[in-house]
Amino acid sequence: MNQENQTKIEAAVFRRFLKHLDNHKEVQNIELMILADFCRNCLSKWYVAAADEEGESMDYEKARELIYGMPYSEWKAKHQSEATAEQMAAFDARRQAKTEKKAQSESKSASKSESRS
Repeated sequence: MNQENQTKIEAAVFRRFLKHLDNHKEVQNIELMILADFCRNCLSKWYVAAADEEGESMDYEKARELIYGMPYSEWKAKHQSEATAEQMAAFDARRQAKTEKKAQSESKSASKSESRS
């Protein structure tokens, strides 16, 4: 597969992914964060970063509008519910596990560096 076709396919997959998220507004960002460690806001930030890498200027709120399919404030008012205590506990546990994993990885890297010295 050539690069141009691959890029076209990747773009089509991304559009289909956004459509899927749009068709499932009941899936809350907190649930995405708990299960997959990303949410619609993360996609917006990645969109801004990718645009920047290509020399394009992209405002975060405009990126959110592209990802959410409407202004974020409108989406939030229509579709976002308050996170439950259980969701927040699961999110906090995920974040803690991620922090511990990173610390372990950094500790292993430091140990390897010291053993090479």
